[in-house]
Amino acid sequence: MAAEEAGSVGRAPACVCVLCGLPAAGKSTLGRSVLSAAAQRGWRAAVVPYDDLIPEQAFRTRVVEESAELQEMHTEWKSHRQAVLQCLEQFLKNSEVFAELPSSSQINSAAWEQCVKALRQPQGLKSAGAPLLFLLDDNFYYPSMRYEVSAVVADSLGFCQVCLQCDLESCISRNQSRSQPIPTEVILEMVKRLEFPNPQKNSWEMSSISLNTTDNLSEADIQRVMELISSALSNPLSPAEDNTEQREADRLKCATSVVHQADQACRRLVSEAMKTARENHVSSEHMRSLAAQLNESKATFLHDLRKQFLQEVPFVQEEEIDVERVVKRAVDVFDDKKKEILSRIINDYR
Repeated sequence: MAAEEAGSVGRAPACVCVLCGLPAAGKSTLGRSVLSAAAQRGWRAAVVPYDDLIPEQAFRTRVVEESAELQEMHTEWKSHRQAVLQCLEQFLKNSEVFAELPSSSQINSAAWEQCVKALRQPQGLKSAGAPLLFLLDDNFYYPSMRYEVSAVVADSLGFCQVCLQCDLESCISRNQSRSQPIPTEVILEMVKRLEFPNPQKNSWEMSSISLNTTDNLSEADIQRVMELISSALSNPLSPAEDNTEQREADRLKCATSVVHQADQACRRLVSEAMKTARENHVSSEHMRSLAAQLNESKATFLHDLRKQFLQEVPFVQEEEIDVERVVKRAVDVFDDKKKEILSRIINDYR
């Protein structure tokens, strides 16, 4: 029924399927298998490989920022991800015509053209109206990353997710056998952050399945994925409601909660530092300097935390985020700064 409705307005039914999981979990392998199965059904399909579309420099930036824990890859890397979604959105709005990338595009134009090459090759009237499938190949470890995709396709298009669950040891082993492996520490950090779809919490994640990819994919696995995509094609998302003001209010509320809890934790760390300084018989002058530096650092830290949190979270209600986890990760960064300041003050005094 959905396909008929799409055809009546001159647009073929389309679906965007997000493949998420750790590096080397088997996303690219699954993508190739789904492409083959889609071709057998007469669908037009393409994999959107973020690793190929986003310049290598942006990934190097990501690795550096990953090690800082507080940094959530907002700057260069996130802007590249948004550029990929912009190109996808533009193509989905007119899937019969290939739109040239703007000169300012931040993604690899040759890689993008390769993605959509098969989709725009004229293969007759039947092919032109065939279902259109995009498989997004990336880690997508935060719900916010996946939500951004669902927001792009929330215009009577299909959306679904396939999460590849592979044990950590297998991912590390497979990664190390690659010609260009990513640092193991990046995988170890990512496994801490990976949040699989939760349909009970997020209604937009209802069309999601998980596959165990520690072993090789089976025919049954591919069949499950194809059934999921077929269902998404037949049950497209409803047009997104304009609830911008409510979402913004939710973001501000959650940011306030995160900053408040971080402030309380930082106050305790400052008190601990002052106590340690007194136990080391630091002079009154150095104690005043310590207090001033710690309070200044705390104020800057909380300001940056609020700003970064609002930039990083495109959707959110407080119950949708593990606030305790976010606060702990952030406060760990301030704790390192506190130790640095305390050590410098004590050494100067001595």
